[in-house]
Amino acid sequence: MDPHPDLTASVIRGLGWFYLLMAAMNAFWTIRVFKTGTYYESVAGFKHIPKAAPWAIFTALLFMVGAVQVRFDSDPADFVLKLPVVFKDLVDVVIANPISYFALSMVIFVAMIWLRRWWTKPTVAWILLNFAMLFLCVSMTDYDFRQIVGKPDNVPIVGMLFLVGFFTWLYFSKSVENDRRIAAGEPKIEDEQSEQVLVWPDLVYTEMICMLLLTALLIAWGIALQAPLEEPASAVKTPNPSKAPWYFLGLQEMLVYYDPWMAGVVLPSVILVGLMAIPYIDFNPKGNGYYTFDERKFSIITFLFGFLPLWVGMIVLGTFIRGPNWNMFGPYEYWDVHKLEVLNNIDLSQMFWVDWLGKPLPKPDPNASFWMQAGTIILREWLGFALILGYLFLLPPLLAVTVFRKFFIKMGFLRFMVLANLILLMGALPLKMALRWAFTLKYIVSIPEWFFNI
Repeated sequence: MDPHPDLTASVIRGLGWFYLLMAAMNAFWTIRVFKTGTYYESVAGFKHIPKAAPWAIFTALLFMVGAVQVRFDSDPADFVLKLPVVFKDLVDVVIANPISYFALSMVIFVAMIWLRRWWTKPTVAWILLNFAMLFLCVSMTDYDFRQIVGKPDNVPIVGMLFLVGFFTWLYFSKSVENDRRIAAGEPKIEDEQSEQVLVWPDLVYTEMICMLLLTALLIAWGIALQAPLEEPASAVKTPNPSKAPWYFLGLQEMLVYYDPWMAGVVLPSVILVGLMAIPYIDFNPKGNGYYTFDERKFSIITFLFGFLPLWVGMIVLGTFIRGPNWNMFGPYEYWDVHKLEVLNNIDLSQMFWVDWLGKPLPKPDPNASFWMQAGTIILREWLGFALILGYLFLLPPLLAVTVFRKFFIKMGFLRFMVLANLILLMGALPLKMALRWAFTLKYIVSIPEWFFNI
């Protein structure tokens, strides 16, 4: 018996049902496109080909593949519908490296904003959905991918990613349409949907139907998936890796780059305070009660940057990529507990005194007075303090007279300083990550004598 099989007959049959589900979805889409009555003028010499024809062919292929896999009774080694090894190795190299992972996430984020008028088209969005589902289905033929993605407590994360994608598409599709209407002088979508709906019976009936459907879904989920229960907890045997709940994985990932007081207290508090401060620092009256992007570009890009790359991206990283010993693994890579990556991270003070000046690191005399020790510590960490103070106190006025000059004029000094510092604190996370990757920098200010590190 192979203890590490890529495929079994039961896995192939399960993927067959997944293909049949996709065939059913695309059958409805084919009918929808056919009802529009649109045609291609000429395709390979043929005239008036319905635009539903390619979708019908794709649906038929999905149905045939799914039916064959459901009835599969051959040797799993003969199965050919799987990813090539070269592709999996390339993906592992890109994803398992934090620099390329976050660079790829930023490229996707910028492309999402830049190409919003293209990918929000229903046909393009449906193609992207099919591509994502096909990629997930074919990737499930890999044993290591299946072990981590198919884990019962990770399945909701996969569903969450599709939900995030759907609601992001929903926002951008409505905002693109509203921006087009505003530019053309037409009424917004919300202005044409001003009909009132009664709480009883319309809203209550809708909520009851949703409740019944969700209850049925949870019952089916509980029957189909095993409960993610592990062995009894023991202080002498902790899981490797030991992970927080999925909604805290973003905070746990911050602990890689910041001390607990920063990652667990300061930065989450800044998020909460920033959310409470939004109504008081927002000076743009547009965009209230209707979808728009062009009228609120800065606010939306800032929010999406904090939510998608810096929160959802780190949840994905912590769930599917962080493995034993908190090392990063590719999605098709075996989680080897013996994999060790030694990180020789150094503090800024050590980099300045030892590497640049070639002098020993100043250390406070434990027998000296408090003020003498404090003077030695400040001398040792003066560069880090200068950078932190310049980042928080000198950079905002510089932004006020350059990039954000219009914001400063409209908001005034106090509101602008609050906004600038909130943005700088949010930007401190990717900045610290980049410093770690580029210079193996651990702390900008390191004062272990006072348990204070930044």
